[in-house]
Amino acid sequence: MTDAPLPAGWTLQQIRDVSGDRAAIPVHAGRPVRWCVPPEAAVLPHPAIVLKFHDLCLVQLAHAPDWYMGGLNDDGSIDCWSAYDDLHDALRGL
Repeated sequence: MTDAPLPAGWTLQQIRDVSGDRAAIPVHAGRPVRWCVPPEAAVLPHPAIVLKFHDLCLVQLAHAPDWYMGGLNDDGSIDCWSAYDDLHDALRGL
């Protein structure tokens, strides 16, 4: 496992239980994240937390409560297409 942070109040086991993905892991957040839904397509600010679920990711931006769902690209960047107010809802949406 990496030393990447987990969301406050959550354990890795809880994340795996709610998502149903036993391979879920936190990964380093130093990567580009883009919102890819037109017409608001844009580069998002620096992520604080990135959770990886096979080829999908959940991203929480620094100083923001929302969670963004997206796909992990071969270069390590993430293209997001949906947003959730709550981590539990985002995990269930995977």
